[in-house]
Order: sequence, then C-alpha cells, then structure tokens
Amino acid sequence: MRKALAGGAMACAMVSLAACHQGHGSGDLPGDPDDHTPFARIAEGDTVRLTGTEPFWGGTVASGTFTYTTPEQPDGVAIPVERFAGRAGLSFTGELEGKTVALMITEGQCNDGMSSRRYPFTATLKLGDEQREGCAATDALPATETTN
Repeated sequence: MRKALAGGAMACAMVSLAACHQGHGSGDLPGDPDDHTPFARIAEGDTVRLTGTEPFWGGTVASGTFTYTTPEQPDGVAIPVERFAGRAGLSFTGELEGKTVALMITEGQCNDGMSSRRYPFTATLKLGDEQREGCAATDALPATETTN
C-alpha cells in the first residue's frame, strides 16, 4: 500500500509541476516544446531550504530527507523522500504519520511576506489534504535581501 500511495503522490506531483507553467503560450511550457530535459536548476546534491507562512513551516531537503519544521517542532521531523525532476521543477514525495507528503519546487521569484528577502523558487507542500505555500532557495541560488 505504501508504494501505491507514493506512486499516487508522485503522479500528483508530476501533474502539479506541469500545471505550474500552463498558459505561457505555445506548448504551455516556456522554451522549446521538443526539449524534454529534466529541471536542472537544483542539482541532486544541493540542499533546498524552505520557508512558509500562514501557517508557519519550513525545513530542508538534503540527501533524500525532508526535515519538516513548524513552531511546535523546531528541531523538525525527518521524512525520507524520493526526488523527481520534471520539466518545470522538482518534486519530493514521502509519508508522515500516514499522510502523503508531496513537496513541489518551481522556479519563480518568491517573497515570504515577512521579510525583505527574495527567493528564486516557490514551494508548494501537500500534507495529506492540506496545502501550504512557501519559498525555497539553495546554497548555489540563495535568497537575497532587497531594499525598497
């Protein structure tokens, strides 16, 4: 059953990654419609840092583990995840307390709404039926401070 859940989450994540760039003109995805190269802006060995608000959440993805943090669990919960690189971004899928976890990372400027930092990626986290939005960065592509 666990493999069926992970497979369903993976299919959902893949559809979500493709849907994130719909409406950009010919072929729905930017660039060459014949290019089927997987998303490569975040290398397999990169650590992805995440932050989200309302409700507050965050964490990191590194070495096949999503460490999910909340104000109630500041040290985080380690969730083994599988990585999938689609055309428009990455997904990481796993399971937490019987709930499917699907984390989707797509390219696009993001602001956490609480600071002047700008992030190079957006993050969408599905925990079972609950969806959370946030921002993401890596060491190679970090968040930057902006001035108004």
